[in-house]
Amino acid sequence: MRTPRILIVEDDLNLQRVLEAQVERMGYDVSTAGDASHAREALEKDPYDLVITDLNLPGISGLELLEAIRADYPGTMVILITAYGTVQTAVQAMKAGAYDYLTKPLHPFELKTLINRALERAELIEEVQSLRSSVDRKYGFENIVGSSEPLLRVLEAAGHVAATDATVLIQGESGTGKELLAKAIHFNSPRRDRPFVVINCGAIPKELLESELFGYIRGAFTGAMTHKKGKVEAADGGTLLLDEIGEMPLELQVRILRLVQEHEIEKIGGSQPIKVNVRIIAATHRDLEQLVARGEFREDLYYRLSVIPLTLPPLRERASDIPELVEQFFDRIKQIHKKEHLSLPASLIPYFQQHKWPGNVRELENTISRIVLMTKGDRVTLSDLEEWAPSIGSPQLTQPELPSEDDAGLMAIERVAIISALRKSGGNQSKAARYLKITRKVLINRIAKYDIHKDEFQVFTASPQPARAGM
Repeated sequence: MRTPRILIVEDDLNLQRVLEAQVERMGYDVSTAGDASHAREALEKDPYDLVITDLNLPGISGLELLEAIRADYPGTMVILITAYGTVQTAVQAMKAGAYDYLTKPLHPFELKTLINRALERAELIEEVQSLRSSVDRKYGFENIVGSSEPLLRVLEAAGHVAATDATVLIQGESGTGKELLAKAIHFNSPRRDRPFVVINCGAIPKELLESELFGYIRGAFTGAMTHKKGKVEAADGGTLLLDEIGEMPLELQVRILRLVQEHEIEKIGGSQPIKVNVRIIAATHRDLEQLVARGEFREDLYYRLSVIPLTLPPLRERASDIPELVEQFFDRIKQIHKKEHLSLPASLIPYFQQHKWPGNVRELENTISRIVLMTKGDRVTLSDLEEWAPSIGSPQLTQPELPSEDDAGLMAIERVAIISALRKSGGNQSKAARYLKITRKVLINRIAKYDIHKDEFQVFTASPQPARAGM
């Protein structure tokens, strides 16, 4: 475990030495500075968990140093020390972002307690930032695999709307990743620290859907023994995803319209409206315009929901993303099931690309799971596809055009093609990936897989010889 680092800023040399000795005895790694300028230099060189600074310093004051630290090093705690313990100074210091405030003469026990608390706060902030970063990685837009033009257009639009509170309607076939996109919008929005609540309007019987959405009060109906908070209230301050909104009964759609327009709900059995601050994202695999034309969906609600319409393309329209998806799913699933030794030859990828994938990304992931689980050898073969994924490997389908060489030959050909592309692009991986018509991520994986080294694709030019004297 790393020892916390503390910087003491004190112009009184005797007091500086006393503080340094006391803090070192507490087991911390201590550095010192005699003024704010030297303190700034120390902070630029090394990170510190805590700065203990005198308020009255020569030149730049401790309060100004505090403001600079809060601006440039927000994860660093600051404790101010002064001989002038006025309430006004303390308030000013706390407003500027000091963790706490001590007056001279300092009591060792009080100093130790305050340091421990400040470091605990710093550790908590670091944990929160780490968790937030983890959530960002899990639900960020970059987690949606693919670089095809249809997908990138949707992701670009979603990225723009994420920072707003606009209502979003996500449409797309089942399995295209509508909930994943909704999560990415939420976790890249100002509401990211508030709840993200999902309710599947098609999975809950309509007689229960109303109570699930809006809750009820005690005695509202037989069996209502207590008050219940609905999903809308649970999402207050955050985002509510109304998944499969096209399945919602007409009689409930008017209540959703009121929620979208007035930002208020009424519990079952209640008489007073409740204000809520909820962002609405709706998702559906159905064509809402057709439902409106047939009188099965309210036109006014449709226009309220589709302020920002986003349509995720089906997998058959972005076949260029399939190799990367296959590789990601295959690597993740074989690790989950402790089958790291299993390999998937590159020669089989075209079989995945020729399939239409009516179940889209979800079907692809499930198919990869079945192949990983059921393949008995160390290497997936065409017969494994024919047995465990017959719709992909079936000989009834048009066979992808493959060279007659065996897999080792294909791997050698692919390795040479990658080296050639890297040479032509001057080692630029993005350009090489575009030349090969694959993503940069896939290219990086292939470089590692085939153990391609820089000296294999670097183009060296002879350095000009210096002119000899007298010529």
